[in-house]
Parts: sequence; structure tokens; C-alpha cells
Amino acid sequence: MPDAPSPSTLHPDRSRSLLSRLGSALAHRPKTVVLTWVALVLLGFATALGAFGNERLFARLSTGEPSVAGQNSDGRDLLVRQGQSQLTTYTVRVDGVDVADAALAKAAARTAADIKGLAGVASVASPYVVPGGPTGPAAAPLLAGGSASGRGFVTVVTFSGDPTKAQQKQLEAEVRDAFGPVRAAAPGARVSAGGLSDLITAITDQLEVDLRTGEGIALPVSFVVMIIVFGGFVAAGMPIAGAVASIAGALASLLGFSYLIDLDTTAVNVVTVLGLGLCIDYGLLVVSRFREELRARAQGMPAAEIPVEMIRAAAARTVDSAGRTVVFSGLTVAISLGGLLVFEAQIMKGIGVAGMSVVVIAMLVALTLIPSLCVLGARRLLRRGTETAPEHGVFSRLAQWVHGRPIPIIAVVLAALVGLALPAFDLRLTSSGQQLLPTSSSQRQFFEGLARDYPQLGGADVVVVARAPLAQVQRYAAGIPLPAGGRVRDVKDIGDGLATVSLDVPGAALDDPARALTTQLREDSPGFRTWVVGQASGLTDFTDSMLARAPYAFALVALATLVLLFLMTGSVVIPVKALLLNVVSLGASLGVLVLVFQHGNLEGLLAFSSAGAIESTIPLLILAFGFGLSMDYEVFLLSRIVELHERGYSNDDAVVVGLQRSGRIITSAALLVVIVFSGFAAGKLLVIKETGVGLATAVAIDATLVRMLLVPATMTLLGDWNWWAPARLKRLHARFGITE
Repeated sequence: MPDAPSPSTLHPDRSRSLLSRLGSALAHRPKTVVLTWVALVLLGFATALGAFGNERLFARLSTGEPSVAGQNSDGRDLLVRQGQSQLTTYTVRVDGVDVADAALAKAAARTAADIKGLAGVASVASPYVVPGGPTGPAAAPLLAGGSASGRGFVTVVTFSGDPTKAQQKQLEAEVRDAFGPVRAAAPGARVSAGGLSDLITAITDQLEVDLRTGEGIALPVSFVVMIIVFGGFVAAGMPIAGAVASIAGALASLLGFSYLIDLDTTAVNVVTVLGLGLCIDYGLLVVSRFREELRARAQGMPAAEIPVEMIRAAAARTVDSAGRTVVFSGLTVAISLGGLLVFEAQIMKGIGVAGMSVVVIAMLVALTLIPSLCVLGARRLLRRGTETAPEHGVFSRLAQWVHGRPIPIIAVVLAALVGLALPAFDLRLTSSGQQLLPTSSSQRQFFEGLARDYPQLGGADVVVVARAPLAQVQRYAAGIPLPAGGRVRDVKDIGDGLATVSLDVPGAALDDPARALTTQLREDSPGFRTWVVGQASGLTDFTDSMLARAPYAFALVALATLVLLFLMTGSVVIPVKALLLNVVSLGASLGVLVLVFQHGNLEGLLAFSSAGAIESTIPLLILAFGFGLSMDYEVFLLSRIVELHERGYSNDDAVVVGLQRSGRIITSAALLVVIVFSGFAAGKLLVIKETGVGLATAVAIDATLVRMLLVPATMTLLGDWNWWAPARLKRLHARFGITE
């Protein structure tokens, strides 16, 4: 390995570059920059928490199955227009009573009448007001076990119109209060209530708790790890300060976007975690580079005697060098999230737009706040010594070891990654409702109890909306080939020339029988217009839309990434290789996700109940965010290797020295990001667990097997071919490339 260049030849003169001038300006006014950020952070948290009379961020979130245009959404729109929306129903359950008791019957009938008289209530279904009373056939769906001998009943209230959240909450409270006579007539009665609006509230409330839990785990543990990495509180605190700023910025940004687009609970979780992870990554990079630059200038000088001019020069160079790496990294992450804008589903567009805004916040923190903190704490950062770090160490020895056996390493690592990726071919998607909540949740228990004790009460597994005369639709319904145990629940006219066929099949609405029946009904042509509605139909529309748009999203992200890496490296080989390695790495991450959450491995350790499938939005999020984070570390490593190669190091020496200089940063950053994602995997919401585990796995695989082994092995094998590009592209890079 060649000796390191002398300090005087470390870098060409870039004192007039835009980033260098930014760094110099920050170094002259660090206190002003830090105080400005403190004010912005306080403002961000206060705004997101509703301190200025605005609605809190978490109150503005929505949840539910992701939807796209198609049969399911069109059919549901028709049902809503005909007053068939389940979002406007509220169910009150009464247990531990004698259904046949005369006093209870009188009280329950009075309660139903009182509720019917409330403004905003369209109808009330109770076993005590239907024809025949509790012993009549119409009452069976409303009685526990379908019989008057059961020990409970339900009352289903349908609200009129489209009430706001506040109006619906008020109506629900009035409905619950109306059950006072029932409690008086049956002192031992247990009354519980729930609706889809309550379920959504429970999910968003759990999300807020999980975010606090994740941050409460991630930030302290990350701080301890960074104390070990940096060897001091001051250096460790700088990336954490940046992370706190990113959280405030992310929450305020998301609140702003919630007024422009519908934000799902998943968006807040994923985007907040991304901002937290990126700020820790970038903070670690900037602080490490500042130390390196200051040491190179101080050359053994006592830390207390370092002049201000030297600190400012180191800051300018840090922002120019590490800042360009941050900009490249931020652009690659933003590009990967930009691919989500190609998809039709609003949830994907929302996450993409919000995620890109948070990347910008992370970049601003890394380019302004962190360098300013470095300037203020410069002498304390180097109080353990100002000697330049050696060019030989653990990572240079690892690179040299890899150089000696590239082919076996490539073969073994690729075989391991392909093996981990194989379960991904068994990927099964779902769109859970109450299953997202932990089993201890009262709302999950309420809905699962309804499904168990009142099987006829829930909505049909599959509904066909038909535009045809009722008699024709009845003949069509009679000829539907149902699976064993399936039945036609009812066929009814809903007005405006529309009729519905409600179908029940064995299992839940997203089990195989419902999916198979949905596919069959969508392919049938009965001679009149039909729309198949249900969870299985919605999932089919969503999956088909994702598959149709995925090639365009991949092409956009791949092309933009290839161009960006070419401008950085001047090579066409390195960008293509990086893209291929990321595909294999992400495939392995999806395979692990399937093994854990779909197959139910580690249920006890991770405290979840497997739904036998993966939430439909998760694979796309893992691919988009995982790709961005993988390219993040690719840029960290390549920026060093390219810098060294441009200064005359041979291919192998550039890899060895580049890995030595960046390996500690990459592994430390990856460890911290894994800690962040693992903290969110400790949450109770299933979708947060899947996101946390999936992204933690993606980062761990990429920072170890890919960056430390595959990249140096493939660069050794290819040798000088790594830097090949056609002559025309070489000339293009010489003119437009962004180099040292």
C-alpha cells in the first residue's frame, strides 16, 4: 500500500466551491446557526403537537386498506351513494344478561327508541325491535350464538349522512349513554362498544405510543454506542442533536402534508424513522470527517492551542467533502423514494412525497447544524490527541484478506443471499384491520369477539354490485358456484337500478376461498355490469396496480441512480454493479421478512401474532427505503474510493485505503440505524414491527455482507475494468462530472 500523501497535497484547492463557501460561512457564525435550529426544533415539535390551536398531527392520520381505482373502489362508491357504508355504523354489545328477561326487553326497546330519536341516527337494529322480538328469525344475527338462549345481544346503529370525526364521536357518546336503562334493568350486564372509526383511532393512538417507544429506545442506545465510537460525550451528542432536529422537522413536515394529502399511519412511522436514521448517519459522517480534517492540519499540536483559522478551514473542507457525500447520498435516497410517486395508490404517493421532504431536512441538518456544532466543540473533539489516524487497521486488513480470495468470497456470499431470498417467492400479501393491533387491544378483542359470537352480523365476505333488474340478479346469484360451506346471504335491491349479492365463504375475508371466489367472479361475464367488492377484491386491485406500475418505477429509479453514480465515479461498471448487488441484498431482506412474519417464526420473541401474510404496503416500502439506505452506504464507500483513485492510488490500494477510512463510519452508522429500526420493531402495531424488522435486516445485510465483502471482492476481480466507460461518456464526465 502506498504511503499517504503529505498534508500539503491532501486535496486540490476547492476553497471557492459552493459547499466550501457554505462551510466557511457557517464557521464564522456557528452560534447563530445553532440558535436558529433550536428555535426551529421547538417550533416544529410545538406545531406537530397542536400547541398553536391547530389539530395535532396524529389526529389527522387515517388508516385502512390501501386503495386504487378499480372494481372494488368503484363498487364501494356505488354502495356509499346508496347509504350502504359500514364506516357510519356503531355496534354496542351487551353480555352477561338473560335475553328473555321482560324487564331487560322493556329497557332495551326503550334504549333503541331513544337512540333512534337522536339527530344524526338513520336506523337502529336491535333484537327487541325487529318483527317477532328476540325469538323471531330476524333477531338471530343480533343474538349471541344466534339464539335467544344466549347470554348477550348487540344493537347496531347506523348514522345518517357523512358525519365529521367530531360529530361521530359525539353521536357515539350519546349512543353509549342511552344504555343507562339496560344497565339498570340488568345490573350484571357488561356493555362494550366499537366501530370502524374507533378501530382507526385505536391504530393511530397505538402508532403514537409506538413512535415514543421506538424513539425512547433508539436515542439513548444510539448515544451510548456513539460514545464508544467517538470516545466522548461531545462528539456523540452532535449526531443525536441532529436526529432530534430531524424528528421535529419530520413531524412538522408531515403535519403540513396532511392538509394536502391523506396521510396513512404507516407514512408517519416510516418517514420519521428514515429521518432519524439518515441524520444519525450523516452526523456520524460529518463529525468523523471534521475530526480527520482538523487532525491533518493540527499535526500533533495541543488541542487547546488550535487556532480559530484552522478550525474554520477544517469546517470549510468538511462541508465540501463530507457535504458532497451527503448531497449524493440524499439524492440517491430521494430518487428511490421518488419511485413511489409512479404508483397509483395515494398511500404510496404520500409516503414518497413526505419521505423526500424529510430527506431534505436530514441534508440541511447535516450541512448546517452539525458543522456548526463541530466548530463550537472543535477543541473538545480532539482533546484525546491531534495525531493523524493510521492508514492501517481492521478494515484495511479485511480488504487485503478479501483481495486474496475474491472468487470464493463472491460465490459464498451470493449463495447465502440467494438462499435468504428464496422465501420471498412465497410472498403472500394481506391488508389487516384489527389484526394490526396487539392481541391485548380492547378494540381488537371487541371485533374478534363479534366475529366469533355474532358470525352473521359482520359484512359479507364478498359482495357483487350489479346493474340489472332484481329478478335477473337473483337468477345470477343462484348459479354462482360457491366453495363448500359457502352461501348466498341475501340478494336485495338498493335503488337506482342496482342490486347486491352478498356472499359468505369459509374462513376470513382474505383467506384462500374468498380470494378464489373473487377472482372467479371478476372473470365471469353474466351479461350485465357487475362490480366485485370486498377485502379480497381491494387487495387484487392494489396488487395489480402495483405490478403494472413497478417496471416504470424501477426503470426511473435505476436510470437516475446509474446517472448519479456515473457523474460521481466516471464509470459505467461501478453503477451497474451497485444496482445488481442491491437487488440481491433487498431480495434477501424480503425473504427474511417472509420467514419471520408470514411463516410465524420468532412470534414469541417479537411478540406478534402472524397473519400468515405480509401487509400489502410493506414490500414496496422495504424496497424503496432499503434501496435508498443501501445506496447511502454505497456512496459513503465509493466517495472515499473515488477520491483516492483520482489522487493516483491504484484500484486495489484505493479500495483498501477507502475501506479503512470509511469502514468504521459505515459499520457504526449501520449499527446505529439497526438500533433505530429495532427500537421501532419493539412497538406493538404489526405494520411497525414489519417495517422495523425489514429495514433493520436490509441495513444489516448491506453494511456487512455487501459493503465489507462483496464490494471489495468484485472490485478486486474486475480491477481496472471498474473504471471503464465509453470514450464519449468519458468526455461527458470530464465536462459534467462531480469530482474531487
